[in-house]
Amino acid sequence: MIPAAFDYKVAESAEHAISLLAEHGDEAKLLAGGHSLIPMMRFRLAAPGVLVDVGRLDDLRYIRRSNGTVAIGALTRHSDLEHSAELAQACPMLSSVAALVGDPAVRHRGTLGGTIAHADPASDLPAAVLALGATIVARGPGGSREIAATNFFTGYFESVLADDEMITEIRVPADDGGWNYQKFNRRAQDWAIVGVAVASGGTGVSLVNMGSTPMRASAVEAAVYSGASAAEAAAVAAEGLAPPTDLNADSDYRSHLARVLTRRALNAAGVS
Repeated sequence: MIPAAFDYKVAESAEHAISLLAEHGDEAKLLAGGHSLIPMMRFRLAAPGVLVDVGRLDDLRYIRRSNGTVAIGALTRHSDLEHSAELAQACPMLSSVAALVGDPAVRHRGTLGGTIAHADPASDLPAAVLALGATIVARGPGGSREIAATNFFTGYFESVLADDEMITEIRVPADDGGWNYQKFNRRAQDWAIVGVAVASGGTGVSLVNMGSTPMRASAVEAAVYSGASAAEAAAVAAEGLAPPTDLNADSDYRSHLARVLTRRALNAAGVS
């Protein structure tokens, strides 16, 4: 299908992009890699009046480690995360999960900030930053603010980002402790039917495609903290959740997958 008509603006800086967002309000959308937004526009699931292209802002493309934290520019591409030796040493889970996103074409264009802002509950990297306890830095006309990843996602493709804000940086704690990511899908490049991210030896656990948002598996985390075995903690992975039913799986099957994958991920992360 052909997208609805729109105006196209190229941002010359983050400040320029924010001013364009403020000018056009909820009619404007940021365009980074475009692998999520453009298909939605083609199917008329999104119809922004103005596209603000931020893909050329190289100053928002970096990976820097300092004082136990890794700061990642919002326009850092998935392939940059995948191949960064510094990130592989400081936070190997994020590097590993990035390598599982889509196919090489997607990873060479998609950006970390874009996938976080898109807030897709079936996406891999939002679950990874949740499990890691990341902080998301957003900038708007009034300045910057720091948002805990646990408070960022509010609904299906929805977040706390205001219409005139853009993500500029994602900060993750350096974490080379026990970690693992399990993803069940039909083909390697597909969205996860269910995914599980475990960080810091089981103290951070998050779920993919088990609700309307990427979510922390708080029941699993509490069980691990109390000394439960991997099997005992995994048994409560779907507790209190309402997984979606679609052409790939129904709610009961997703709950079963969540328990199986959580146990595998906890075992791989060092929880016996």
